[in-house]
Amino acid sequence: MADRPRATGAPPHVVGIIGPGRAGVGLALALLRAGYDVLLHGRRKKPVPKPLKLTVGAETEPPAWIAQAGVVILAVRDDAIRPLAEALARAGALRPAQVVLHLSGAQGQEALGPLVGSRAALGSLHPLQTISDPEHAAERLKGAWAAVEGMPRAVQVAEALAHDLGLRPFHIPSKVKPIYHASAVFASNYFVVVEAVAQRLLRHAGLSDAEAWQALRPLVEGTLENLSRQQPIAALTGPVARGDEATIRRHLEALTRDDAVLYRALGRAALELAQKQGMGEATAAQVAAALATDVPPVIRKA
Repeated sequence: MADRPRATGAPPHVVGIIGPGRAGVGLALALLRAGYDVLLHGRRKKPVPKPLKLTVGAETEPPAWIAQAGVVILAVRDDAIRPLAEALARAGALRPAQVVLHLSGAQGQEALGPLVGSRAALGSLHPLQTISDPEHAAERLKGAWAAVEGMPRAVQVAEALAHDLGLRPFHIPSKVKPIYHASAVFASNYFVVVEAVAQRLLRHAGLSDAEAWQALRPLVEGTLENLSRQQPIAALTGPVARGDEATIRRHLEALTRDDAVLYRALGRAALELAQKQGMGEATAAQVAAALATDVPPVIRKA
């Protein structure tokens, strides 16, 4: 970890994390590898990877170590951030020299509003990366981007942490965090959902779940390879991009009502990309009719 002045009065190398879920444990392990001393706290006993040690206490009580941490990270689910901040505020657990960050992608520093009276610096740090295996978090975080926002001192510390983890921090206003996080959900969570839908549909061709995914994986990997070299607008292929309205109608006739609704919604978004690629108005109108939707308004590139 590079030596540089920190903005906290407590030992700058000590980071306390409340919440031993996948994000909290993964971040804790990554920070340990980056040279920080990490304190981890949860509501109940559970195994954590070595060399982490977990302290346990009631959710209404602050961790016994909280005064030792220059930075306190609330690694809890979104709807638990404010109640936890209220509990820490009632306990008078924080000092002005400390920095408090949460990891929510959808909320900003306002989620920590109950702690304003502590005069601690408040903000958020959201790595734009999925952590399914905490023990590989350090590798997954390197090179990923991370949104930071909050009070100036909190932003300074969040950016320092991000750099030490190999992240690429960027600053966003608190008010745009919901749409920022919706973008992440489309890119990651809904990508998984779409692949699960494809797997389920392929079962109707007589394949098992395992066989369906084995069949789809090369296609998915090829798509990801295209996206590694091109932006989405250039990587789009398929019947909408080709203006193949007959195929689109066949697809919709074969699908259940719910799957057809999803197909139409994604098809409309695909049509918007196809128009930006240069699809003519007449073809776009035919595809829109096949999808039973209006032609989406498009601002063409100059």
